[in-house]
Amino acid sequence: MASNNPIEFDDVGAAVREGRPLHAASAYQIRFANGDTNFRSILVSDPIPLGRQILAAGGADPRDGYSLFTILPTGDFEDVRLDEPFDLRSHGAEQFIAFRTDRDFKFTLDDRQLAWGKPVISGAALQALAKTAPDQSIFLEVRGGTDRLIEPGDLVDLTAPGIERFITGPKPIVTYEIIVNSRPHLVPGPRVTFEQVVALVFPGPHGPNIVFAVTYRHAESKPHASEMGPGSTVEVKRKGTIFNVTKTDKS
Repeated sequence: MASNNPIEFDDVGAAVREGRPLHAASAYQIRFANGDTNFRSILVSDPIPLGRQILAAGGADPRDGYSLFTILPTGDFEDVRLDEPFDLRSHGAEQFIAFRTDRDFKFTLDDRQLAWGKPVISGAALQALAKTAPDQSIFLEVRGGTDRLIEPGDLVDLTAPGIERFITGPKPIVTYEIIVNSRPHLVPGPRVTFEQVVALVFPGPHGPNIVFAVTYRHAESKPHASEMGPGSTVEVKRKGTIFNVTKTDKS
């Protein structure tokens, strides 16, 4: 007989990634950072906490003049008001960041001098400020080195040494290295299909009695290891997702 008792805690980030509602729980795990990008896990007892309850759970005193933001999956910041409830079940967000400052942080973006009211900025915010075209990306200029690509979901600490100049440029072609039957292969994107993996080691055409079985491990998507079937897709890591393909003739 199934129990109706709540579980000890549910991970909000896991629920977001798995596309499921939050379970009934005694506490809910979120990620919190205070003035930087060093996020740590904290627990709140209510799935609809007040902003000040999130601050208190993170060890920040709401009376000390904090501003609280949540970071949406797009990388955008959303203001969390301290005396208003924030529904963890509907926002699709697990990261919260608190700032105790009214200082402006200055940087340049394509030679434009800009000021930002928070010590952290997301790649999505930089793209919005630059009004980048679909074929452009944001880079942090590294003098004497290789410019660093800033992805939309990246968070940049504007207080760190050398964080001062951002530029736009052509979006780089990103490849992903997967291992199929012990051999490395490059694929053009983070998602690969069952048919794509099979074709890398057993290019067609194939007769009607040929059957393929595909397993994988070290994937980016969850589950990290499982089987694939025709028409299925797996999100791979930039390097190191492993596939094994076997071929059987049923004739």
